[in-house]
Amino acid sequence: MKILALIPARGGSKRIPRKNIRPLCGKPLIAWSIDVAMDIPDICDVLVSTDDAAIAKVAQDAGALLPWLRPAELSTDTATSVDVALHALDWYEGEKGDVDGVLLLQPTSPFRSRETIVRGINLFRQHDYRSVVGVSPAASHPMWCFNIEDSALKPYMPGGLHLRSQDLPPAYVINGAFYLLAPSELRRNRSFNADNTQPLIIDGLEESMDIDTEQDWRIAEVICRSLGDQDRYSR
Repeated sequence: MKILALIPARGGSKRIPRKNIRPLCGKPLIAWSIDVAMDIPDICDVLVSTDDAAIAKVAQDAGALLPWLRPAELSTDTATSVDVALHALDWYEGEKGDVDGVLLLQPTSPFRSRETIVRGINLFRQHDYRSVVGVSPAASHPMWCFNIEDSALKPYMPGGLHLRSQDLPPAYVINGAFYLLAPSELRRNRSFNADNTQPLIIDGLEESMDIDTEQDWRIAEVICRSLGDQDRYSR
């Protein structure tokens, strides 16, 4: 199997300036996602799509493929991950041949392990190259959530308030750590959630970490210092 790993890394981060090249435990944030994907047999290349020369230099030094800087129209606040992925996919297949899958790895999820990536690829293979998306158990169960109507609390879902936590059915959220699907599905649906998307269940708090704020960064630093075997997160 031939899978293109794609890491999107725009330069204009607002909540955490320059976060993609900010050191996390001594290593630039983006390098965590590059390292973990390198030398996995089914991954043919790790391509970084960025509009930023400094990010490009760090990514190249880490071993990623940097064939170009991303066009300006794909570097705005309104540009989508799908548009970015299609741009990279079209270039790659035009230059290097067809691939069986596109694996999107957000650089803000630095602690996904090699075992998890391999497990997701195997799930992709077993289910005839259908979409595979990383999910984690929901921190707040939807049956215990409310909205506010006329200044009063109203449950989003009926029938859940009387249940004990251990009696609630499992609920999951997409964690952003792993998206894998066939190029034909990406082009047809323009989404990483295709028909019959398969869940890649990721239980560990560290692997489902998505760094978006300074508070997230502080938590990531604590997690990073507590990691025992960092080989799980590198080549």
